[in-house]
Amino acid sequence: MAGKGIRNLSEAMRALSLGAPQTCRTTLPVRTASSICTRSMATEAPLPNITRSVTDAWQPLATVPVTIYSFPSLEPRSLESWSTKHLHLPLRRDILHLAVIYEGDKTRQGTASSKTRYEVHGSHRKLYRQKGTGRARRGDKQSPLLRGGGKSFGPKPRDFSTKLNRKVYDLAWRTALSYRYRRGELIVTEDGLELPLPDDFLQLAESGVLGTELEDGFVRKYVRQIMTGLEWGKPNGRTTFITGDHRPNLFTGMEVAGEEGRALELEDVDVKDLLETGRIVIERSALKEMIKEHQSDLVSKVMVNGTRQKGPSLGQVIV
Repeated sequence: MAGKGIRNLSEAMRALSLGAPQTCRTTLPVRTASSICTRSMATEAPLPNITRSVTDAWQPLATVPVTIYSFPSLEPRSLESWSTKHLHLPLRRDILHLAVIYEGDKTRQGTASSKTRYEVHGSHRKLYRQKGTGRARRGDKQSPLLRGGGKSFGPKPRDFSTKLNRKVYDLAWRTALSYRYRRGELIVTEDGLELPLPDDFLQLAESGVLGTELEDGFVRKYVRQIMTGLEWGKPNGRTTFITGDHRPNLFTGMEVAGEEGRALELEDVDVKDLLETGRIVIERSALKEMIKEHQSDLVSKVMVNGTRQKGPSLGQVIV
């Protein structure tokens, strides 16, 4: 019986092999790495060539364009190229903070003063004897514990100014200008920036027919119309005008219409003034003088072949 069972099993296996001559290993498709990672869609687009030759030298941006406008028409007059080290520096909040704190400390008066017990008017005699009265021990009338006495540890005139490296301070100036330029808030105008008041008004003002109130009212309204038309007024963040010299009409108009903006001479400008209002309108000569004065970190003090290395050029006319 055992032999018969073995014979039947062998016959069944032989029949199975005859019905399926191929093994399971050979019938399964072989999936390679290329067939898994690639697609065969008809809409597939070839990959773009994003590689770049290593032989191509990388040339960073060296200059930026600056348009010179006329005021108040804002008609373009010329196009100049300025160095990126002057008007295209990255924003450095830490350096700007150091410069603003330095300027604030330098402008503090430090004149507060109080009198000590030795400076208060009155006699320095002891009020009563040390013992035997049953009262607290007390010295003279100028004691800080008594009304009218001196002040303990009161303020005295002092100098609040701090120190800041000259190169760091100059870098803060150009960083503030670069911040305005990158945001499109630095408008450079031709030299002689002035507010053009109407000739009829100037004649009446010189003749003395108009009073002070009428003159101020007309100038305020006139300045407001110009600033509103240019979108430079109070709703748009006000404007700071910077000139090389004093301009009577401009400074008077900005003083009367102070809510629209302000006018400053170059010698009165600080880093904080470049960051406060919505935009900066500056004369070309004033901008050139400002950068020329604050580029100590770009000018080398080492003499090479008898000459000293100079900083980048200040504005070259393109058109």
